[in-house]
Amino acid sequence: MTKTIIPIGPYHPLQEEPELFKLYCKGEIVKDVQWVTGYNHRGIEKLSESKTFEQVFFLVERICGICSTSHPFAFANCMEEIARVEIPDRAKYIRSIIGELERIHSHLLWVGLAGHFLGYNNVFMWAWKYREPVLELFEMITGNRNSYAMFKIGGVRRDIENHKIPTIRKVLDTVKEKTDLLTGAVMDDPVIHARTKGVGILTKEDIIAYGALGPTARASGVAIDVRKDDPYAAYASVHWKVITAQEGDVFAKAEVRLLEMYESISIISQCLDGLQQIKEGQVDVKVKEIPEGIGTGHAEAPRGEVFHFVKTDGSNYPVRHKIRAPSYMNIATFKKACVGQTISDATIALAAVDPCYCCTERMAYAYDYASREKILDGNELVKMGQRKTEKLRRQIKRNR
Repeated sequence: MTKTIIPIGPYHPLQEEPELFKLYCKGEIVKDVQWVTGYNHRGIEKLSESKTFEQVFFLVERICGICSTSHPFAFANCMEEIARVEIPDRAKYIRSIIGELERIHSHLLWVGLAGHFLGYNNVFMWAWKYREPVLELFEMITGNRNSYAMFKIGGVRRDIENHKIPTIRKVLDTVKEKTDLLTGAVMDDPVIHARTKGVGILTKEDIIAYGALGPTARASGVAIDVRKDDPYAAYASVHWKVITAQEGDVFAKAEVRLLEMYESISIISQCLDGLQQIKEGQVDVKVKEIPEGIGTGHAEAPRGEVFHFVKTDGSNYPVRHKIRAPSYMNIATFKKACVGQTISDATIALAAVDPCYCCTERMAYAYDYASREKILDGNELVKMGQRKTEKLRRQIKRNR
């Protein structure tokens, strides 16, 4: 029997961003997977070199729309290592609150989309409805439902005033109540069990071999979490546990994310207690200059560890800024999880790692694969894109 190629992407209802996966199938069974990248590169690392350190926060916030505080978190940790800055306790609590609210909204978004991909649209509508109060909290605290612009070198830009704390607690109580309902619906439904248990299994050995991160790793019994392994912000000051499962299938990944939301609610509640014991307004320290040096910073995003590396030369701009998002590690596990599965299970096995392609894509230059000769460098790629945009603009103008 000859192999049939089934493409997922580059444009597919499963994917919010363009990426191509070629499934090589015999009958209904996936025998091999080829991952084709390069559809969504935006040159964030190169752009960072032309921005001041203050501006870089707004740039890296836009690496990912769903976890838009994870990259500023890691970048702040990195820059504060270079500047040898210790931020105030109040700023630590606020950073952790923002990070955990983001984890809740990201996990709710994923659970809803997973239900949609399975044809269980009740879960989709419930999860997104229950996510809405969390986004409203973001708007109350930061002024934005996304891209919160809260982080800076030395602390945070805005305080969470104590008079807002009762409102935050009330919303958290509602979110916990609705999470109970959603978790019960997912954990007890026989249809969800049938579609997700035993599907897309990654063993503990697979996780270690691929270097997978976040819920993808913890669902296979690998208890890694930057918040616990290398605590930052207020995570060393609060009590919580790393959620793991052993099965490594799609159901286990859903279970881990649902149970992690309870831990996030607990962390936020303890951080609010901490805020009430500290004087308002003490949210940053002044950093006059960044010395020459090299720093690394990481943070536990909803998908796993975000890692930033920055080299400085004493000026107000990064000399080199390297970023690694968790999807860079997690998406590669799709080949292991998908091979041997049926075509109908392939998409949910991919969705189970919560892939983010705009976090992952990167390019230094384009080259000929056979000869290894350079075709285009970064500046030429930018100019080519500008020429294409202008061509399309003129074409649209003629057709009006």
